[in-house]
Amino acid sequence: MKFNHKLLIFFLFLSPAIFGQEERQYHIPDTVPFTIDSLYREDQFYVGFSFNLVTNKPEPIKQESFSGGLSLGFVRDFPVNEQRNIAIGIGAGWGIDSYGQNLQITKSSQGETLFTALDNDVDYQTNRFTTQQVELPLEFRWRTSDATTYKFWRVYTGVRFGYIYHFRSNYKDDAMQIVVRDLDELNRLRAGATFTFGYNTFNFQVYYSLIPFFKDAQLQEEQIEVSTFKIGLTFYIL
Repeated sequence: MKFNHKLLIFFLFLSPAIFGQEERQYHIPDTVPFTIDSLYREDQFYVGFSFNLVTNKPEPIKQESFSGGLSLGFVRDFPVNEQRNIAIGIGAGWGIDSYGQNLQITKSSQGETLFTALDNDVDYQTNRFTTQQVELPLEFRWRTSDATTYKFWRVYTGVRFGYIYHFRSNYKDDAMQIVVRDLDELNRLRAGATFTFGYNTFNFQVYYSLIPFFKDAQLQEEQIEVSTFKIGLTFYIL
């Protein structure tokens, strides 16, 4: 075999190794390495929508028209185990709620609050009261999440404290409108038990108030201890 043929065969065998080596030599590694956050937290911001039921009503009182609420806020997540799927949540938020019913709230000429149950034959357009409050949620949290899972089951339970800083009772018919904002009988401090469960985006929440709306208020010599039970959806955002 001639020398040139031998040299050609040699380069044919050698070329794959050279090109392979060059390919490995000039391979550009990933400049943004993937790391797992071992100190992750969950569900920092929340937005909730609810349907509000009036509970503990005296017999003459009944709920009328739609009653609903909106709440939003921020919760600081404090995991308490190594897996970080059990945590304590402490936060701050804001809420607005509206209640349609036939309990009319008015003021006498002496400034005394009068509570009246509107009869069925009374023709009126609106009778509801609205509250706005700052809120302090406190939760015990369990979930099936980890540092790389964004869709998981959650069960949160706790207490939501609040303070009503704005109250407005509005009665309106064809002849007049009565608005009451200053109400001595109002329980401005609020507290309610909460329970949230769901998967991923959709989470059901219930809220049961532990404090009635009014104190030292009477209707036909019966104590008014109306409260609320809320059912709704809560959405969490990291």
